[in-house]
Amino acid sequence: MNTAILEAPLPQPAAETRFRALLEQYSAPIARLAAAYEPNRADREDLVQDVWLALWRALPAFRGECSERTFIYRIAHNRAIAHASRRRSAVADLEEAADLPHPSPTSEQLLDMAQQRARLLAAIQRLPILQREVVTLSLEDLSHAEIADVLGISENNVAVRLTRARAELIQRMGARR
Repeated sequence: MNTAILEAPLPQPAAETRFRALLEQYSAPIARLAAAYEPNRADREDLVQDVWLALWRALPAFRGECSERTFIYRIAHNRAIAHASRRRSAVADLEEAADLPHPSPTSEQLLDMAQQRARLLAAIQRLPILQREVVTLSLEDLSHAEIADVLGISENNVAVRLTRARAELIQRMGARR
């Protein structure tokens, strides 16, 4: 049994309600962020749980100095980076990454979109970590200012990293067509 869960403070009714609302609002984005850092499904689920536990512990300390969204992504990003640095091997399981459902009129279109998504995710996972983190946060619709806040870098640095990451992704995606 994970003793960290037992060490977490007992929920207060207001804190529990707030946490449940955040869980509902950010479950999908946190899962996508985790997928960018962890290709293995079981390890990805562990990472997501680790993010939520870290958020539960940090939530009482949130002082509103940044947006709640930035606060959540900073915690998620930090946990993902810690996870990625501990991970020893990166064996991509593209079938698992491609099973994200998308409404589409035909199964052929679904297959094509799933393959493209899997290729993009695989290309993102192969980016250097400094580029991967800005791309992942950008794909979650965080502004340059929010990304800078999450990563503790300047907005100009965010723009430079994004430009380089996009160029790398275009090259990798174009080379595999």
